[in-house]
Amino acid sequence: MAAGEGSGGGAVPELDAAALAAVVPDVEWAGVEQVVNKPGPQMTAADALRLARAAAEAAANGDGVVVTHGTDTLEEVAFLCDLLYGGEAPIVFTGAIRPATSYGADGPANLAAAAHAASTPAAAGLGVLVCFAGELHAARAVRKDDSTSPRSFSSPQGGPIGWVGEHGVRVDARPARRAPLDVRALDARVETAVAALGSDGAAIEALLDAGADGLVAVVLGAGHSPPAFLAALRAAAQRVPVVACVRPSRRHSRTCWSRPGWRDKARSSRLTASSSS
Repeated sequence: MAAGEGSGGGAVPELDAAALAAVVPDVEWAGVEQVVNKPGPQMTAADALRLARAAAEAAANGDGVVVTHGTDTLEEVAFLCDLLYGGEAPIVFTGAIRPATSYGADGPANLAAAAHAASTPAAAGLGVLVCFAGELHAARAVRKDDSTSPRSFSSPQGGPIGWVGEHGVRVDARPARRAPLDVRALDARVETAVAALGSDGAAIEALLDAGADGLVAVVLGAGHSPPAFLAALRAAAQRVPVVACVRPSRRHSRTCWSRPGWRDKARSSRLTASSSS
């Protein structure tokens, strides 16, 4: 949203927070703060935690908050914010697919829609949301599902929970919230190991040898793994925390037959992630 076209043809940050706020003059902003000004791929874990904390602190006074963010890592930071935020005022993340200098830039419409969502009483108590292309998604369920479409974000498990249109904001679902976590630091090194056809576990061993403090294992189907990959996961779980999630974007892992290479929850030492993006 803050990006323009650079000399090499790529998008580079050009607009600061005040310039973005001025794009939607019909919104009366209570305050504007710039916390970080980086493209999404350049965000660090420390940046993410600082931004999430700033948003939560800003919402503590009861006003809704809008956070603009690069779309490549927006879902991760919005999810983190949702984990540590327990207030009533909504925090709404948004962004843009097209640079501000391009024809048909989608940033102004997304920013205006996010502002309306953040200020409506209907969004109170929903926690952290993502507003994109007129849709409202729960931060814990949304993912960037299209690389270039202005309608890039979706919630595979259940779809949008609301919409922002010309006649106001409509909220059709109110997902249950969890108690907020006291996230003090994100300084552990957690790596991701992805199972695929014929995976033998070499990547898992390499990540551990490189100093990983924990692993997220993305496994197949409803929780299946190639035999060697599963054996490496079991060995890894004796050394570091291992959390398993599944590759498909709908449903989640379930107990399966204990055939070699298939998930055996009772015998495996890893934790199973619940449904999330």
